[in-house]
Amino acid sequence: MKKVTVECEFGGRTLSLTSGELAKQASGSMLIQYGETVVFVAAQTGPSRPGTNFFPLTVDYRERLAAAGRFAGGYLKREGRPTTREILTCRLTDRPLRPLFPKGFRDEVQVMSNVMSCDGENLPDVLSITGSSAALRISGMPFRGPIAAVRIGMIDGELILMPTVQQMEESTLDLIVAGSNKSILMIEGFAQQLPEKEMGDAIMFAHGHIKTLCKLQEELASKMGIAPVVIPEPAVNPFAAKLADSFEKIKAAKATRMKQERGEALSAVKAELLGKYFPDEATETADGLTREQFSDAFYALEAKAVRALILAGTRLDGRGVADLRGVKSQVSVLPRVHGSSVFTRGETQSLATVTLGTTRDKQRSDGLFGEFSERFMLHYYFPSFSVGECRPIRGPGRREIGHGCLAERSLAAVIPSEEKFPYTIRVISDILESNGSSSMASVCSATLSLMDAGVPILQPVAGISIGIVDEGDKWTLLTDIMGDEDHFGDMDFKIAGTGRGVTGIQLDLKNDGISEEIIRATLEQALKARKELLREMLTAIRRPRQSVSANAPKLVQTSINPEKIGLLIGPGGKTIRAIQEESGATIDIAETGVVTISAANAEAADAALARIEALTEDIQPGRIYKGKVTSIKDFGAFIEIAPGKDGLCHISELSDGFVKNVNDVCKIGDILEVKVIAVDDQNRVKLSRKAVLAEQGGGEDADAPVEFDDED
Repeated sequence: MKKVTVECEFGGRTLSLTSGELAKQASGSMLIQYGETVVFVAAQTGPSRPGTNFFPLTVDYRERLAAAGRFAGGYLKREGRPTTREILTCRLTDRPLRPLFPKGFRDEVQVMSNVMSCDGENLPDVLSITGSSAALRISGMPFRGPIAAVRIGMIDGELILMPTVQQMEESTLDLIVAGSNKSILMIEGFAQQLPEKEMGDAIMFAHGHIKTLCKLQEELASKMGIAPVVIPEPAVNPFAAKLADSFEKIKAAKATRMKQERGEALSAVKAELLGKYFPDEATETADGLTREQFSDAFYALEAKAVRALILAGTRLDGRGVADLRGVKSQVSVLPRVHGSSVFTRGETQSLATVTLGTTRDKQRSDGLFGEFSERFMLHYYFPSFSVGECRPIRGPGRREIGHGCLAERSLAAVIPSEEKFPYTIRVISDILESNGSSSMASVCSATLSLMDAGVPILQPVAGISIGIVDEGDKWTLLTDIMGDEDHFGDMDFKIAGTGRGVTGIQLDLKNDGISEEIIRATLEQALKARKELLREMLTAIRRPRQSVSANAPKLVQTSINPEKIGLLIGPGGKTIRAIQEESGATIDIAETGVVTISAANAEAADAALARIEALTEDIQPGRIYKGKVTSIKDFGAFIEIAPGKDGLCHISELSDGFVKNVNDVCKIGDILEVKVIAVDDQNRVKLSRKAVLAEQGGGEDADAPVEFDDED
């Protein structure tokens, strides 16, 4: 096989696909380059394992720091487990590829993407999808591609194709769309409350450019002489005809309102049929048919029953196609935590808790583009009991990480800036019950718990999932889909946002794409449901609480001249340690001069703030300072009113009355309150204790006994 390269101008840079030179033993391999960012993809297939009743597709994506010429921080220099960003990209790549393999295809398929070069300008994650499609297209597998993916940004209301890293810092939209020449297959995007029409326009803008990359892949396959692979339709299951008479029984069972009862009703029908065809737990029928064939045929009939009910206008729980399930919102459900809520929608329930912390609690991470920190986190947990199952407890899987990040980024648009609210924020969503769209329930519960914690979010956010049953000439959209409607339907379209617009969007499909008409209709139907959800949620708490929980740390921020950071820290950290020890507060200093003070109570925070301001501010005439006497002279006392800053309190300003000897009023080491009465051109400070005594109401000697001076 000879080396073949095709390329095109795309978004102002060159995008190229190269194959035939690297990894020749793989089923298909591809080098995709955009600018100087290069991703290598290998696609490999193998025989199916015995008993496999699903399509075993595995997608992996890795970003090695060497691609950016960097070493990993810490002791270990070799890459470890995949990062959150890598896991999310694995999911992004998997989702549009999976529906394009034929039903019944059970061979092992593995797609591996490695970032080989990163120029720090062009993001590699979206290239993984296009590169994987190109590798599969030339692999000899029955892949019904090609597909491609693009990223869309928005700056000053203008859509940008394949924005750079620098442009993304200004962008109010981060949208990834994957699709074929004909339709959209996958969407993942986050925005600053973007109206539905503009989101729809951005999606269709992306699709126009996707077609260019699909055409480029076909050009490559043509030059390599590789035609699409088609496998014959699987043989008709002999049980299909035998079970046809049970269709109405299955349909009646699936129309049972509650999830558990519905499962029990279906199990009863299945047990009856098993007893009929496999008496005495036989493994085969008299004519040689197997239990596996029975299970496949029964599942197909179950799917047909669910779809027939929906297309006829009957949902499994009796709702209308645009109706929400019953919604209940509660806040302040747990003591001691900084904020909490329970959000219940039908048989899906999320318990959310909020923890507020300091800048030291930020999540610090390393990646291709350097180290970064996050001050807002949402972690999602999906225990097995939430769906009535028993499973070992393991670390968070790809699904948990993906759902948590979807909810997190859907809320990020309304989190106040660090300048306005300096806390680090962590939300935990524990799914206690699940029957459809627990990630969107997490958005709702997190919004409520943030408001309960006193986080001044810009707007409340709600999320909803819209499904579809699409039979080509007829399709029906379903608001707030349940598990069975998701499982047997064709779409799971999650949309989160405020009353003003979309903040998060994610599309997963089981078919080979949806049209612009369906996308725009879904956005509109989701908006109506979202507004209804928000109205219900706001009955539990109308707006964020005016103050944070008494259990949360107290945070105060101030800004100092960056040139005075060294003065605040002191030699060897002596000054800042002393302030922390005396006040009981913790102090963090940013390079910009922003000082964050955290303490268990307001008194400690205020005490530390006063010390810092006294130390770093210029001495202000008319202000009262508390200082230490450092030196005594015949003409007065020198008093240190801030570290390294002292002034003279003349003997005539030490007291209300006549002072013959300075030592009669104070001694070295005494703490006195003094007022700055002047600062001359040479920054010499003049202090007065007499002025402070006068403001306090007559001075310290007002009630003292009269004593004659010895000389009298």
